[in-house]
Amino acid sequence: MTTFTRQTLPDNVRTNGATPNPWWSNAVVYQIYPRSFQDTNGDGFGDLKGITSRLDYLADLGVDVLWLSPVYKSPQDDNGYDISDYQDIDPLFGTLADMDELLAEAHRRGIKIVMDLVVNHTSDEHAWFQASRDKNDPHADWYWWRPARPGKTPGTPGAEPNQWGSYFGGSAWEYDETRGEYYFHQFSKKQPDLNWENPAVRRAVYDMMNWWLDRGVDGFRMDVITLISKRVDSAGHLPGEPGSEIADGPVGEEGYSNPSPFCADGPRQDEFLAEMRREVFDGRDGFLTVGEAPGITPARNEHITDPANGELDMLFLFEHVDFDCEGVKWKPLPLELPKLKRIMAGYQSAVANVGWASLFTGNHDQPRVVSRWGDDSSEDNRVRSAKALGLMLHMHRGTPYVYQGEELGMTNAHFTRLDQYRDLETLNAYCQRVEEARVQSAESIMAGFAARSRDNSRTPMQWDGSTYAGFTAPDAATEPWIAVNPNHAEINAAAEFDDPDSVYAFYKRLIALRHENATVAAGSWTLIDADDPHVYAFVRELDGERLLTMINLSGRTVDLPAESVALLEGAAGDGDVTDGDGGSVSDAGAAANWVGAMTSDAGSTTVAEDDVVIATYDAAHAVASLAKRELAAWEGVVVRL
Repeated sequence: MTTFTRQTLPDNVRTNGATPNPWWSNAVVYQIYPRSFQDTNGDGFGDLKGITSRLDYLADLGVDVLWLSPVYKSPQDDNGYDISDYQDIDPLFGTLADMDELLAEAHRRGIKIVMDLVVNHTSDEHAWFQASRDKNDPHADWYWWRPARPGKTPGTPGAEPNQWGSYFGGSAWEYDETRGEYYFHQFSKKQPDLNWENPAVRRAVYDMMNWWLDRGVDGFRMDVITLISKRVDSAGHLPGEPGSEIADGPVGEEGYSNPSPFCADGPRQDEFLAEMRREVFDGRDGFLTVGEAPGITPARNEHITDPANGELDMLFLFEHVDFDCEGVKWKPLPLELPKLKRIMAGYQSAVANVGWASLFTGNHDQPRVVSRWGDDSSEDNRVRSAKALGLMLHMHRGTPYVYQGEELGMTNAHFTRLDQYRDLETLNAYCQRVEEARVQSAESIMAGFAARSRDNSRTPMQWDGSTYAGFTAPDAATEPWIAVNPNHAEINAAAEFDDPDSVYAFYKRLIALRHENATVAAGSWTLIDADDPHVYAFVRELDGERLLTMINLSGRTVDLPAESVALLEGAAGDGDVTDGDGGSVSDAGAAANWVGAMTSDAGSTTVAEDDVVIATYDAAHAVASLAKRELAAWEGVVVRL
């Protein structure tokens, strides 16, 4: 493990409720999707040596932690999230020696490495699963095996133990002829769920985690970790099984019921996480644990991330990236900003007193945020909206996660044909929804893929304007595993690195601001102008410093909303400005060092450039906009009140 040379937050600043403050309380994490980051051997896939070769770039950006998507040995059915050996590196990415080199070189630069850990399920090619196919093997109960329904022929439609569907399409049960039973898989049929009820499973997982920590990794991002505890009845039956005391949910339009209500945040979730903390992390320091948390509410996030409960440091919640669709992700809807603000406010308020928040808008499972909520239709709009969305996220309280290429303003792939996609979820969705269930037209779902497919974020990292964007050599014999975005000639790291007005330069300032300013890292957060459809505004405050953030998340000039204006004026009418839920921002007339005041005769706001903390255009432009009580298209500004 490594330690930081940068300043950490003093203990008189409250973060997650722990003392001393965690090292990660003002850190920024950068996610790397290894197969798409940097290819050094010309096989079309990124590798560990490629990540090592780009560490100086990441050090320049200023990030503190690298989260690597899985590089373990895997058949690559789900791009490495189907692990066949937890203690080896897949040859696609290199060797254990390459991993050791990456750890050493990252640590030498003061950067920590967090590995993706997938222990809700394994690959069906893992030795544990292969052994479990024998009912007499010690591993027989390491997975969720069930017989066919009575009176049904095993392996035929309707013989499955219950009606659960896989999140990747089709039944969540796969028949295995060798064992003569079905196994449960929430995701691909090549990703059988581990049975965490079995203490031997948990022991094996903890031993493996300790092995990696002893080798030098700095923690884990835990894939779908809130799905490990399943709900069973007093006899151990799953819902909907013959004889189960628990009724299954309704069957949906694709012909299956949803396992999520019975698998997400199950009855032993806290017990398992607390046991993991004791068995793996107690007695260690300098680590980070973050869990992908489908089905977790903000209130439960507070409990799980409360250090007094000894579970995880932080969680990824998903309501803010799941709400802008019509029932399913393949029917996207435009951004409804007031709804997003209410969701984010719920996240923030839940951990206002204890616990911590993870901040993200992009990752390997999400489309590019600049295409989703911004505007990539022109270069100016792309740059402006990428900065605005970055400012919005990074000014919240919590730990920001930057997904590779986000700092460049990389866009969706804009694929138009099904054969351009590689993602298992995407391809299965077409088969399930268009060809089998016939609940969505080909035209509709292709539009949905263009907007929301996971492949949008998985195209190769755009390092330069060469043939393959610098991801692999221009004369490489093998093309990249997925097509490079054609706009790499304009959008790439080489073009942005030394440009002070680039998205990259702006992200550097955002990251440095969190390192240097305790108010940004840990100050209180209060939403204002909650119902404004264009401007996202909130106040951060700590030890007398008050920062007002105002971001126009639209492509046109808009008026400043009333509560923002009131704070700038220094008077909120009735004395307090509310947060939209009845809470008080603070006494708006109390601050002595406010940004400016409206002149009663000219109707303008006088704002000093020195009080502009950061702006998506520049300080002079922000001052001019605020003087007119407006924000230009995609303009964001943080001012010190």
